[in-house]
Amino acid sequence: MISRYSREEMSKIWDLNSKFGYYLKVELAVLEAYNKLNVVSDEALSHIKKTAKFDLDRINEIEKVVQHDVIAFLTSVNESVGEKYSNLIHMGLTSSDVIDTAFALQITDASKIIINDLDMVIEQLKQLAKKTKHTLCAGRSHGIGAEVETFGFKILNHLWMFERAKKRFLLALDEISTGQISGPVGTYSNIDPKVEEIALKSLNLKPAKISTQIIPRDIHANYISSLAIIASVIENFAVEIRHLQRWEVAEVEEGFSKGQKGSSAMPHKKNPVKSENLTGLSRVIRGYLTMVMEDITLWHERDISHSSVERIAFPDSTILIDFMLVRLKNIIENLVIKENNMLKNLDKYGGIMFSQKCLLTLTKKGMTREDAYEIVQKEALFAFNNDGNFKEGMKKYLSDDEIISCFDYNSYLKNIDTIFSRFDL
Repeated sequence: MISRYSREEMSKIWDLNSKFGYYLKVELAVLEAYNKLNVVSDEALSHIKKTAKFDLDRINEIEKVVQHDVIAFLTSVNESVGEKYSNLIHMGLTSSDVIDTAFALQITDASKIIINDLDMVIEQLKQLAKKTKHTLCAGRSHGIGAEVETFGFKILNHLWMFERAKKRFLLALDEISTGQISGPVGTYSNIDPKVEEIALKSLNLKPAKISTQIIPRDIHANYISSLAIIASVIENFAVEIRHLQRWEVAEVEEGFSKGQKGSSAMPHKKNPVKSENLTGLSRVIRGYLTMVMEDITLWHERDISHSSVERIAFPDSTILIDFMLVRLKNIIENLVIKENNMLKNLDKYGGIMFSQKCLLTLTKKGMTREDAYEIVQKEALFAFNNDGNFKEGMKKYLSDDEIISCFDYNSYLKNIDTIFSRFDL
């Protein structure tokens, strides 16, 4: 059983109290680094760690005057620490050292939840693929019936997409797990690079190779890009369900709970509302990607035009992805598979989806491909346009044994085990 964090915990990571909590965590990590370098005494460090705290109401009160949230935070903390040691806090730092490093901590903690969610979805897809490994259904191209496949085979394609999405996400997470303690414009003018090295190691972050007072924002854009791809992969599955639930297809359905209603006017309705919801939310995530891409271009060593975007885009995107993955997991877990309807669709118009088998059999008998194609197409389109029977029409050209062979479902399953063996199921 894969455990997961609650959505409340994801939201909590991004609330104001947590944000300033991460700020304080960074400030204390820097003080501990100074202590290891014999700049800050054991007594001073112990006192600060015991007394350092902040008050949100006080921060808001101070910020109304100073118009700077980090200064307001530091003032609140210094009031709790007292004059004797307050001068040691934020020593040699600039605001972005605290903001960007704390931001990396928020992102890494949020990402732990997303990784759990991805693992749950991947596990559900594995279970569904195994369960429907031999469940025959129509493969479609351009939305039109193409050839026979299995539903488990279909699910494997979605599984691989999620596995790749997770790999991309982990790479983006590794890159964004980066902090900085480098001072104004990032030159270490008033702080030893060893402080950065020690402090960030204790926070499980990598030091930026270079930070121009802020961490370069292409790193952050890459992270949101990985979320946008996850959202698109979710949407790809959701659209599949929406199409397969249409009455004209009716091969799967979202689970419909007791007491659930589909329409205020039409009592018969059962709609794929959760999948439609995921389709819409994926657009929101991709919209944030555009905004975060714009943040890459900043003035010189820094400005704060990125800050207002990130205060919305990162909490919203991570919270939404968490919600979307949990919703998708529940859709997969409760998916209704209508095997009888799948077989009915395979047999429509006397099995016109077996046309390629008939084409190849005619060519093996010595007919040119062009002549064979013309015959098979004529019989298939006649059956389609007249609600006829393709199989009966092909009996004019194929023997009874050839008909049995051409319309044999099992011939489409001969390599399913080979494909499944490529996955860790």
